[in-house]
Amino acid sequence: MKSQFLLDPTITFLNHGSFGACPKPIFEEYQRLQLELENEPVYFIQKKQAAFLKVAKERLAKFVGCNANDFFFTPNPTFAINTIMRSLHLEDGDEILTTNHEYGAMDRTWNFYCKNSGAKYIRQNISLPVVSKEQILEEFWSGHTSRTKIIFLNQISSCTALIFPIKEICDKARELGLITIIDGAHVPGQMDLNLTELNPDFYTGTLHKWMLAPKGSSFLYVKKSFQEMLDPLIVGWGYESVSPGECQFLDYQDYQGTRDISSFLTTPKVIEFLEKNNWKSIAKQSKAIVLGNYQRFCDLLHTQPLCPISEEFLVQMASIPVKTTNPIGLKELLFTKYKIEIPVMPLNGNYFLRYSINAYNSQEDLDILYRALQDIIATTDLIEI
Repeated sequence: MKSQFLLDPTITFLNHGSFGACPKPIFEEYQRLQLELENEPVYFIQKKQAAFLKVAKERLAKFVGCNANDFFFTPNPTFAINTIMRSLHLEDGDEILTTNHEYGAMDRTWNFYCKNSGAKYIRQNISLPVVSKEQILEEFWSGHTSRTKIIFLNQISSCTALIFPIKEICDKARELGLITIIDGAHVPGQMDLNLTELNPDFYTGTLHKWMLAPKGSSFLYVKKSFQEMLDPLIVGWGYESVSPGECQFLDYQDYQGTRDISSFLTTPKVIEFLEKNNWKSIAKQSKAIVLGNYQRFCDLLHTQPLCPISEEFLVQMASIPVKTTNPIGLKELLFTKYKIEIPVMPLNGNYFLRYSINAYNSQEDLDILYRALQDIIATTDLIEI
């Protein structure tokens, strides 16, 4: 599959998790749509775009297990979460219960809205290493109080690459009458997703990460009972539309000014590519490489795995704790000297070397990383052993 991707062959690319990587057939469809848009912009936007968007949404709805009228495309999850927050009407003393494993941009977004409302963002500690799903649930729910209004957390954490028990959390939150907002940025294409079964109130995921779409393609699912209260982040022609569509929810969210939505419209091609190439099998092979190498790297760096090495907690990424006082220098050295693209990620005062494995990767890529780390340990003081 390596020849199907546009990645620089001189780089050992172990960072699919950050921004994904788009295969040639999907990227060609992306450029074809952009060219069609530019050939006749007015006709494309006013006459064809809605029909293309409908097909794209129907294909994605089937893939993620929901109704096509219950979500809209967004450029990224940050846009999606900001859209939700704009409409929550938080009050002084309200609490948002989350974990200390959330994506940094999400922490910053919640802090921004909490400062303006007086609400509190409770980053409940999930201790490491994780020993069981029950431990996560117990530690998470110990942060619940009578003031808790919203549950927000990632299904797969960005920094620690851990799978969180979202179904159990959503079920209990529903019993307690809490709003559930789930950041599933890393889920579509890496794990099976059925939003009807999961039943969150809000869920955002990306297509441009593990589904391999062009950059800037994500979605926000909203349960029907919350759709009318959701204001658009950008007010445009869809607000009080002179030619309303099927529902106000989609009028408000789908039509927000002139923009190139070609990345959204590649969705049918994206799913066709995944199905044609039996992507579930490829994901399974990638996961086997992730799991098979995790202990090996922890042993090299004299650290512990963050969880039991199993499919219950890890998919196609793993984060290796690394002791370093210069994470930026370590990342830059890995890239400039060894031509390895891999993040060194900070969280709660610790650092993690996170490798991602996808179709274009092989065992040899991780062997290259292993030898580079051996050399860095032997010749520099960037890693403490």
